[in-house]
Amino acid sequence: MPSGRNTSHSVSYFILLGFLSSREMQFFLFSIFFMIYILTLLGNMAIVFVVHWDHRLHTPMYILLANFSFLEICYVNSDVPNMLANLLSKTKTISFTRCLLQLYFFFSLGTTECLFLSIMAYDRFLAICRPLHYPTVMTIRFCGSLVIFCWVYGFLWFLIPVKLVTQLPFCGPNVIDDFLCDLGPLLDLAALCAPVSGTVLICGTMSSLLIFATFFYIIGSYALVLRAVIQMPSAAGSKKAFSTCSSHLAVVTLFYGSVMITYVSPGSGQAKGMQKFTTLFYSVLTPFFNPMIYSLRNKEMKDALKKVIGGS
Repeated sequence: MPSGRNTSHSVSYFILLGFLSSREMQFFLFSIFFMIYILTLLGNMAIVFVVHWDHRLHTPMYILLANFSFLEICYVNSDVPNMLANLLSKTKTISFTRCLLQLYFFFSLGTTECLFLSIMAYDRFLAICRPLHYPTVMTIRFCGSLVIFCWVYGFLWFLIPVKLVTQLPFCGPNVIDDFLCDLGPLLDLAALCAPVSGTVLICGTMSSLLIFATFFYIIGSYALVLRAVIQMPSAAGSKKAFSTCSSHLAVVTLFYGSVMITYVSPGSGQAKGMQKFTTLFYSVLTPFFNPMIYSLRNKEMKDALKKVIGGS
């Protein structure tokens, strides 16, 4: 079908196959994912609400956590509503423009998440390894600047790769074996029409640079934190520090483990069926687990939740 927007594109829409199964199974999957989606929104909204209303939580650590939870709300809204609609749809189509917009927001929010996890690691490093300097360095104003940096830089990082994807020649094949407009499947489709090695190299380099730079920074920060925790003379202080950091590390492990499998080499055609499920894991399930990980393992958060729910 011709596209009036760009002469290099001979398709105006894509077909997202999603999870191929019987109609009954599609309804079942819709019910499961819809429940996960609602619980994800409620859980992360609860964290944002509690941090906002409980003045005891107006500290850099919880301000970062509230922003991270708000980010998770945005993240699931970039792909899950369309996935739910496709589960009930017979055509499963998405327009060319909507597909590219979804790609941009999905990747920008993912980039922002990597940056947030990094500055959350930096916050814990300062609090545990440099406790005397923490109040003067990690001020509310500086924390706000870090938050703004994450959001702005997150939405700037993938402008060039997404712009390059918009210029690729999609000449006819328009079936994407995924539940969202992901980078790898789009590059695979474009490769059927013309060489895209340059775009693949740029996208892969920028993805790998972002993922590995933030990942190794986080691991390095927590290696220093772990050493400081082990050396703490107080068992109670050591237990509290370890509990706080282990929550963050759990989120990092869930997120980066699946992201590395998917995006270190986009468009390389690796394990297409597996890529769909790794994408599902970090884009849908990780935001779902986030509120449980942070609230169930954090005494201050549990106390604040009880206070808000109890109305006391």
